[in-house]
Amino acid sequence: MRIFRVGSVLLSIGLKHASGIGKMKVQILSCTHIQRSKGYAQQKDAGQLTRSLLLEPRGTVNVKPNLQIIADDVKCSHVAARSARCVRVMAASLSTALDVHFTIPKSDTKRPIFFTSPIRHNPTKKRLAISCNSSTSETSSSTKPPQNISESPSPKNPSLSDQLKPLSATTLSTKDHQAQLLSRPKSTWVNPTRPKRSVLSLQRQKKSLYSYNPQIRELKLFAKKLSGSGEDEFESVLETIPYPPTRENALLILNSLRPWQKTRLFFNWIKTQNVFPMETIFYNVTMKSLRYGLQFDIIEELANEMVSNEIQLDNITYSTIITCAKKCSRFDKAVEWFERMYKTGLMPDEVTYSAILDVYAKLGKVEEVLSLYERGVASGWKPDPITFSVLAKMFGEAGDYDGIRYVLQEMKSLDVQPNLVVYNTLLEAMGKAGKPGLARSLFEEMVDSGLTPNEKTLTALAKIYGKARWAKDAMDLWERMKSNNWPMDFILYNTLLNMCADLGLVEEAEMLFKDMKISEKCRPDSWTFTAMLNIYGSGGNADKSMELFEEMSKLGIGLNIMGCTCLVQCLGKARRIDDLVKVFNVAIDGGVKLDDRFCGCLLSVASLCDESEDFTKVLACLKQANPKLVAFVKLIEGEETSFETLKEEFRAVVRDAAIETRRPFCNCLIDICRKRDLHGRAHELLYLGTLYGLYPDLHHKTVKEWSLDVRSLSVGAALTALEEWMGTLTKFVQRDEELPELFSAHTGSGTHKFSQGLANSFDSHVKKLAAPFRQSEERAGHFVATREDLVSWVQSRIPSSVIA
Repeated sequence: MRIFRVGSVLLSIGLKHASGIGKMKVQILSCTHIQRSKGYAQQKDAGQLTRSLLLEPRGTVNVKPNLQIIADDVKCSHVAARSARCVRVMAASLSTALDVHFTIPKSDTKRPIFFTSPIRHNPTKKRLAISCNSSTSETSSSTKPPQNISESPSPKNPSLSDQLKPLSATTLSTKDHQAQLLSRPKSTWVNPTRPKRSVLSLQRQKKSLYSYNPQIRELKLFAKKLSGSGEDEFESVLETIPYPPTRENALLILNSLRPWQKTRLFFNWIKTQNVFPMETIFYNVTMKSLRYGLQFDIIEELANEMVSNEIQLDNITYSTIITCAKKCSRFDKAVEWFERMYKTGLMPDEVTYSAILDVYAKLGKVEEVLSLYERGVASGWKPDPITFSVLAKMFGEAGDYDGIRYVLQEMKSLDVQPNLVVYNTLLEAMGKAGKPGLARSLFEEMVDSGLTPNEKTLTALAKIYGKARWAKDAMDLWERMKSNNWPMDFILYNTLLNMCADLGLVEEAEMLFKDMKISEKCRPDSWTFTAMLNIYGSGGNADKSMELFEEMSKLGIGLNIMGCTCLVQCLGKARRIDDLVKVFNVAIDGGVKLDDRFCGCLLSVASLCDESEDFTKVLACLKQANPKLVAFVKLIEGEETSFETLKEEFRAVVRDAAIETRRPFCNCLIDICRKRDLHGRAHELLYLGTLYGLYPDLHHKTVKEWSLDVRSLSVGAALTALEEWMGTLTKFVQRDEELPELFSAHTGSGTHKFSQGLANSFDSHVKKLAAPFRQSEERAGHFVATREDLVSWVQSRIPSSVIA
């Protein structure tokens, strides 16, 4: 008999799909044929083996046996598998192989048999035998494959499952133990003169040996006295120890000490006594106290001391070190000690697994998190809800919706019921991933499961609805809160108020504000008033804003910078400059730190002032916050200021301003120039703003269309940009240069209830210039013009210029 082997290896890196097909034709009679891909064999014995190794945590493999047999007397075996659980096993232990053998009895027919798709046989005629062969155990099957096929190399190290067996045997209760607890108790004598108890305990738990120790009370009182002593009194108190420091007594005192400093001092004192050898448990108790004090360096010092003294570090030791490193944000140390723990052969417990997964997640090592998770699950570890909370938070921070779905599927497959913490984390993840509909469904699922949402749950959902601008759903949620008496706190109320401010829901916000006033636990605070000031300020209701300001003064609630900015902007639009100055002085006296956003608000108010007196008052306020900005305003008003001087000073102003306020500063400065009839200066500032990259998306050019995008500009800056653009287009037409078929201008359309947008002002200026642009009927804030209309408009204005 001759044996033929054909092997093929397919390595796929970075591909979503890969396939490999092998083919071999055998024409020798009475032979054994083994092929490790695809093919067909003739006569006697045939075996087919496909082994797939997944190196990606969420990878999949599809194996389809394809064996063609043309013979009268044939015995064959298919060796192929596809199993999600077995995939985890292979991912955890690289040397574990899974063989699934399909045996067909001798055929009674002479026709060919093809296995090109999954086969359904009658159970009485065919038999399917599955055997999983690993490196540590051999599972016998009723139908064995040929001996030459099952060649699986043995790993050098035991698998995680084998390493977990001794741990589970010593920590988990067995069926015999449960049977002992549930067995019938011994006879219990009851005093017939007294009524019988309604419930008798089946079996009393054995109390600790310390409970029978008559010295325990005195030792605990001594530990309390030792905890309350000062460092200079510590040694003198130690001399009054009531009993000799035996192993049990010392351990009891050590575990009863609360300040980590006292625990460390007593631990060092025990070592100096040399009464008994120091064991692992003493170090563990000391490390536990040090972990409460976030003293990782001392814990690491003790761990190294254990290693040097050849004292064994157990699971609790490593778990304490890793969790303390995580609490101290020493993520690199947590990873280092976890790797050291794994090399020793110790298996992490649930707390350690969850802690190290969180560490990897905070380090942004997504692949390491998934690999460790898969390895743990494959080894028999069942993740708890905290683990899934860590995974959901990791995917939520990245906005990975597929990852969130993976977490939900894993919880369902492992039959892990989410708790409130997991639901809250998943809701926050859904919000960051931009999935409000799925967040709503998840919330309903949580309520249907019997869990009561807390303040964090409702706050996360309110933020999601506000971000998605789902006003109706948000207010329905508020009604459910009141009807079900769900808990509400400051953050939740303020979140709902901010949502109302974003959506312009004035009446709803006033109802919420009224509820907070009559509430016993959630009285309005500074951020509550800020949200209401934002709502009234957006609507231009200066009277309501000032009423709130007076109410805050009576209640002793100080203005914050955001509330001050909203109030000043509202009063500026209403041209109530004296009230603005009053609010500004109160803010200065209250210690409010004025930032560049507030300076931009004052600069915007200055651009709205019609009277020189009001303009001067606003600049006086602005001078206290930003003197350089006021000096530049004075500079642009001077006719003798050259362009080079203007350029240098503008560069200095932009350099000193916060990045997010640079473009608003330029917009307001252009508005001030147009308000003062300094149109030339306005065009110079627009040019400088474009030169320094403040308007990167102002112009767009394609072969068929040229467009002007003024959505990020103020009204004055947008009108200046339109004039500049029309002047440039006029020069193109006069030079007979090639032009596109279509021209467009985008002003945008505000989705806010109080948003005015640029469309009205832009449309009025287009009509003033008699420009050929017309507003699109299909898209709001969109103006279009054809090439023919633009050429006709330019020719009708020649030789006059667009800009006077």
